Amino acid sequence: MTTGLNREEQETIINFNKGESIASVFAYEQRWQKHLEEKLGLKPIKDNGFGGKEYELDKCLVRMPQPKHKREITKEERGRLLARLRSKDTAQ
Repeated sequence: MTTGLNREEQETIINFNKGESIASVFAYEQRWQKHLEEKLGLKPIKDNGFGGKEYELDKCLVRMPQPKHKREITKEERGRLLARLRSKDTAQ
């Protein structure tokens, strides 16, 4: 299906405010649509006929981005990694 929009215009927009408990998600991205429909069991409230669909969901289901956790390594692991890196430097 052709949307007539370039890739940058095929947006996913998540909209909510502090005063309401409902969030709105408008998405062209099929992965988002699949997640909302299959994983969360939502049905689109609007379909623009060009691939974009809008959903409403409880705001608590919208998860904030989580920071990537840095891997904690022990002093022994750090020593082994440094030794391995140094051996690769001398091998070149």
